[in-house]
Amino acid sequence: MLSEQKRSKARTGRPKRPTDYGLSLIQKQRVRFAYGVSEKQFSNYVKKAFEGAKKGNVPASTLFNLIERRLDNVVYKAGIASTRAFARQLVSHGHILVNGKKLTVPSYSVKKGDILSIREGSKDKPVFAELDKQLGSKKSNWLTIDASKKTITVSGEPKDPEPFFNFQAVIEFYSR
Repeated sequence: MLSEQKRSKARTGRPKRPTDYGLSLIQKQRVRFAYGVSEKQFSNYVKKAFEGAKKGNVPASTLFNLIERRLDNVVYKAGIASTRAFARQLVSHGHILVNGKKLTVPSYSVKKGDILSIREGSKDKPVFAELDKQLGSKKSNWLTIDASKKTITVSGEPKDPEPFFNFQAVIEFYSR
């Protein structure tokens, strides 16, 4: 009889609070899905973050740095694309140049001093018709955006992760 009461109370009561593991898993999935990264790619980024910790770097900020520097993310942050998925498609289809060379790898990691631009043959596409306005409206603390030349220069390090993402919880998830 007592077990029946417990079961019925469990069904009608509030849902259980997620464990610390569950909360860390949610944070990991949130970051992974937002950036459009596969589980394998993401675990490789985390491994690199842990390797950086051996050199004295904070793993959470290293992970943020690695994932923010992806070419598809930079195209999104600069305002060329409205979503990360669309930015990934633009890169995959060869519309974006890095230092004058066409790159089709969305996971390419940009470095300080890299200059991103639109391929000449792609500039007349309808996708890029309003690019001046799109580039002019975006501000970034680590990207220099020149709307008139339609170029983006990587001028520093990514800073201040969005409060929506908890990179420390992601590191805790992988350190179990």
